[in-house]
Amino acid sequence: MGPLHGVKVIEFAGIGPGPFCAMLLSDMGAEVVRIDRKGGRGANKFDITSRGRRSLALDLKKPEAVETALKLIAQADALLEGFRPGVMEKLGLGPDVALKRNPKLVYGRMTGWGQTGPLSQAAGHDINYIALIGALHAIGRKGATPVPPLNLVGDFGGGALYLAFGMACALFEARGSGKGQVIDCAMTDGAASLMSMFYGFRAMGMWTDAKGENLLDGGAHFYDTYETADGKWVSIGSIEPQFYALLLEKAGLSDPEFQAQMDRSKWPSLKEKIARVMKTKTRSDWDKLMEGTDVCYAPVLSLSEAPNHPHNKARATFIEIDGVVQPAPAPRFSRTKPEVQGAAPGAGQHNDQVLSDWGFSGGDIAALKSAGAI
Repeated sequence: MGPLHGVKVIEFAGIGPGPFCAMLLSDMGAEVVRIDRKGGRGANKFDITSRGRRSLALDLKKPEAVETALKLIAQADALLEGFRPGVMEKLGLGPDVALKRNPKLVYGRMTGWGQTGPLSQAAGHDINYIALIGALHAIGRKGATPVPPLNLVGDFGGGALYLAFGMACALFEARGSGKGQVIDCAMTDGAASLMSMFYGFRAMGMWTDAKGENLLDGGAHFYDTYETADGKWVSIGSIEPQFYALLLEKAGLSDPEFQAQMDRSKWPSLKEKIARVMKTKTRSDWDKLMEGTDVCYAPVLSLSEAPNHPHNKARATFIEIDGVVQPAPAPRFSRTKPEVQGAAPGAGQHNDQVLSDWGFSGGDIAALKSAGAI
């Protein structure tokens, strides 16, 4: 009974940010039906971003299947797709057709480059999208190559989260206006939006294009990761003066040079000094000294370690479904509690169930099977 309970969403199966966006909507209580390709692989329990929805497999080359999709769209509150611009139109399922069937429909479109622009028809991946808007250049060590931040910034941050936010906004607006609309969610646009603070810093003269020399990119000695005596790592984020003073106290750093916290010329040498000190104790030793204090400290945990950390366990940040450990729905609500609506479905796993629930008769379903549409 999450906050989106009662919202009906049609998802056209894709990869990466599209499924993740649909997962977010499902975790919040929306009923999500994914249109898979007939004969396709579908998902399995390890495909976490495909959790929480039912699957209907259609052969969209057949007119009966296209008409079936349009009948579902006519009943839906929202639709999301992640194809290149023009693909849905070629299938006969573009926004003009869909909104004619359902004027209140929120039609979410996810692409890397956007629906328009000189690159709109080009292939790309997260690394390319964040490269184009300045984010990739800013991430990396001094003198080293740019470091891809997994595919968190483009696909999931600039893409899925912005589409989910956009769809939620459009759904809210449609309640008053009675009108749907199309959302053009480009990962380049979203990733650029995520960089807002840094473009502001640059305009103020607080940020340079030199990697590894700035406040939040590992240039500062008080905002970085350090190796410990046992070959593990810890993170320090002691930006504010009172937090920085506590860091010096806990680490036993009495060198007067550390008092010039914001003197950038001293950052490299101070970083070397902290690095030597951090290597004198194990990660566990530093945990005992600093974790839970205002140093702004945390151990750098691996994917296998993170679910077992006491804080994450206390908050149930991770859950287990069918033996697969995975993140729990986020954020949390005081009254309309989000929850996972089941493991990822195989392609066409819910054909009969979905069609029946959405008003198709037994004869309709039989006819679609006979035509090879499902």
